[in-house]
Amino acid sequence: MNIVVVGAGGVGGYFGAKLAQAGNDVTFIVRGKHLEAIQANGLQIKSIDGDFTVHPKVTNDINSIESPDLIILAVKSWQIEDIATQLNNIIDSHTMILPLQNGADNADRLMSILPANNVLAGLCRIVSKIEAPGVINHFAYKPEIVFGEYDNSKTKRMETLKTVFDKTGFKNSWSENIQLDIWKKFLFITMISGMGAMTRSVFGVMRKDQNVRALIYQTANEIVAVANAKGIVLTSKHIEVYMAVIDDLDYNTTASMQRDIMKGKPSELHNFNGYIVGQGKLLNIETPVNTFTYHCLLPMENKARGLV
Repeated sequence: MNIVVVGAGGVGGYFGAKLAQAGNDVTFIVRGKHLEAIQANGLQIKSIDGDFTVHPKVTNDINSIESPDLIILAVKSWQIEDIATQLNNIIDSHTMILPLQNGADNADRLMSILPANNVLAGLCRIVSKIEAPGVINHFAYKPEIVFGEYDNSKTKRMETLKTVFDKTGFKNSWSENIQLDIWKKFLFITMISGMGAMTRSVFGVMRKDQNVRALIYQTANEIVAVANAKGIVLTSKHIEVYMAVIDDLDYNTTASMQRDIMKGKPSELHNFNGYIVGQGKLLNIETPVNTFTYHCLLPMENKARGLV
């Protein structure tokens, strides 16, 4: 399969490398020192499942790509619109576009720019990072991609994609309800990320502080209320499942949005707590904790984006 991976960070770098290792024709869209290192030494994967190196095609020019079968988007949620506009120039009717970034509405935003038939829905689970230019470190969690048609229909191309993913050896699931699966991950990420950014604390500190713990629950309850109003059947049981995950994670765990904000980098604030605030207004649902979190962090987000 002719596969393009946009972004070679912890997510795109790992899954793209596994696809290349399985014999697919993989091209990474990447820039700067990361690009130079991969060109010189290949893409090195350090993994709890075994280290390996691949030598894929790399470019910083999306327009140099011709007729890809699959495009995996492994950029941040806030980069979706810019990337989608560029993809318009290289796709044809058979190209599948699979977004893997965090967020509840990535597929919807892609379909506002690209033909709906090209867009799939998906998510991934992995704990990994760029250790150095050209080096990805997968240091926790069994990597997984969950994917499906936006409307959950059973199609031949999903069968093909399942076969391609199976040959890589990483865990993958053809979802029976991809929107619910996306919202479940969104619940987990959003209930903790903003609180981590505000408190500047690791998960171990937040989960033990009863006042912060209560705020995490309130954040989650607001997310569930918005999801239910949109026809997504999240429940309080899902909150308990992900609170248990938070309780079980390493004491020093932090969320990616939290780390971006603490480093003064643009983050996914608008796509996480900000999305719930916006949807709450549209659906007449009160979201006081998400609203407080969002507006307390917004000045730092605006500064990171050069807006103040």
